[in-house]
Amino acid sequence: MLAAPLGLGAAEALPADCKNKDTLFCLVFSGTLGGLRWPDFSDYRTQIRNFYENAHYAFAWLNRGVATEQAKAVIDVLKDAETVGLNSEDYDGSRWADRLAVLSQAGKSPSEYDLARFDLALTISVMRYTSDLHFGKLNSGLFHTGSDVGFEEGDLAGFVRNRLVNAGNVNAIFNGIEPPHEGYRRTKQALQRYLALAREDIPSTLPLSRKPLERGDSYAFAAQLADMLRRFGDLPAEATVLPDLNTYGSPLVDAVKHFQTRHGLEPDGRLGKNTLAQLNIPVSYRVRQLQLTLERWRWAPHYFSRPPIVVNIPEFELRAVSPSYETELAMKVVVGKALGHQTPMFAANLKYVVFRPYWNVPFSIQRAELVPKLDRDRSYLLKNKFEVVTAQNKLVNTGVVDDNLLARLRSGELRIRQVPGPENSLGLVAFLFPNEYNVYLHATPARELFSKSRRDFSHGCIRAEKPEELAAWVLRDKPEWTPERISAAMNGTETIRITLDRPISVLIVYATAVVLENGEVLFFKDIYGQDAQIERLLAKGYPYKPWRPTSGEHGRRPSE
Repeated sequence: MLAAPLGLGAAEALPADCKNKDTLFCLVFSGTLGGLRWPDFSDYRTQIRNFYENAHYAFAWLNRGVATEQAKAVIDVLKDAETVGLNSEDYDGSRWADRLAVLSQAGKSPSEYDLARFDLALTISVMRYTSDLHFGKLNSGLFHTGSDVGFEEGDLAGFVRNRLVNAGNVNAIFNGIEPPHEGYRRTKQALQRYLALAREDIPSTLPLSRKPLERGDSYAFAAQLADMLRRFGDLPAEATVLPDLNTYGSPLVDAVKHFQTRHGLEPDGRLGKNTLAQLNIPVSYRVRQLQLTLERWRWAPHYFSRPPIVVNIPEFELRAVSPSYETELAMKVVVGKALGHQTPMFAANLKYVVFRPYWNVPFSIQRAELVPKLDRDRSYLLKNKFEVVTAQNKLVNTGVVDDNLLARLRSGELRIRQVPGPENSLGLVAFLFPNEYNVYLHATPARELFSKSRRDFSHGCIRAEKPEELAAWVLRDKPEWTPERISAAMNGTETIRITLDRPISVLIVYATAVVLENGEVLFFKDIYGQDAQIERLLAKGYPYKPWRPTSGEHGRRPSE
């Protein structure tokens, strides 16, 4: 058995039909390479075979037994993977120094077997890094599956061979395949700040109090709180907090309000258990939130035909952006309940705006919620402005429901819809983007929900705080639809359906960390547990499978 002095582990037994084959060919054939952090490269074996076959199994990263300048530059990038939110150890970051040192040992030439293992190890690592940087590790295909920069996963071999092996500027090549969005760039910058905070390793835990602290209360840990808020950027550096004055007052209260706003809490300035819990979360957890946000950024399309509308579920926020991807319109939203009615992540094209829409009640809601109410009160539909219709929307009944009608509603033979008007569950306007989940954006009569800091109350659809402003933004290419006309349509008497000449992309995303245009970093609770799911999958290592949610009825779901 041959030794493996390059830090790649013991040599594996080669397949039987490899006895008279090229060493590199046999190593590629095996699909595993001992000594790697993640030895199984079976998910990349086809791409790696293509990579080497096209060059007749010549080494790509070695020239006369010496690592090429491109190999050294690629290794530097792999070792620095943390700067883009990836883990350098996934690409053997700490192992390359020893491997390079062995290659250059004076008076000792590595064997062909050693050289083959080095070359293959670097090819595996660079393919993993390239794919992870552009597509993400767990890309579900919900947003981004095709090629934005001239390669797809199926042509990864060609990209590495043609763009990297002889590259004049390796860093520029890698920079060119990252998501081009400003939000991604801002998140990378914020990650560096939080990595620096994590490296400081300063203990920062505040004791929980029995009752919330109010302005003016005595607080023995005021100085410690001030230090913590300064580190996070919530307390201005120039603000004065006397170290011997143990009082919870200005400017601490204002800094706490700022912190609360950044963490999705009610900014009341009271130092209660929820605020203290967020203050005591380790910086390492915030680092991970930013890293997971970068992973999700890589799932998103790199380019849009028109500026998109983006809804971030755990933030309960909608943003419509300009051609330069700056926020033009922002508003609060209500999303699906965490238990049983989670709003799905997906991308679709907004095609229709409907003023004064009917609400066609999904059968799941009809059966589970409305039929039991009709059992108790046969006039429930009449009181709440519902109608009974056929599958073809032919009106059957608008009054009291008898036993026969109730049975047909229970079976699904007949359906329920709510008539247009201010009390309609969809409000006075709906924004439709056909999708497999039957989820869309709409107004709502339940305006009081927007005053809450946590807003997961719907059956899956997304309720918009400022529907008139959103309608004006969506219809901005139709000058005849002025704000006045939009208001008149919403408060009129007829249902009006408008087809957009050019659909608008709508992205429903899930990010527990958001970096604003001013650099401010916002963090939110993992309300659906999706960060935790992704964490568990990433910890398993390669080969990765596309991520799919594992809870919350993430398949076909109700439309409100």
